[in-house]
Amino acid sequence: MLLVVLVVVVVVVVVVAAAAVVVVVVVEVLVVVAVAIILKVVVAAAALVVVVVVVVVVVVVVVVVVVVVQHQKESHRVCTSCV
Repeated sequence: MLLVVLVVVVVVVVVVAAAAVVVVVVVEVLVVVAVAIILKVVVAAAALVVVVVVVVVVVVVVVVVVVVVQHQKESHRVCTSCV
């Protein structure tokens, strides 16, 4: 009888240990997947920020060039009309 109880206890301990190992492995996999997803989101957000900054800089440069050229044309026109 004692042998049967001992075998049952050993089987229960082995099953619980195996279940714990499975849970730990699953949690580790989920953490790795979550970290990978978070890193992808962070990289995508950083890329989006870079694209937005580049677009804003290009737009500002184009606007400044257009304004300067327009101003040069206007000032040149005024000067030639004055002369």
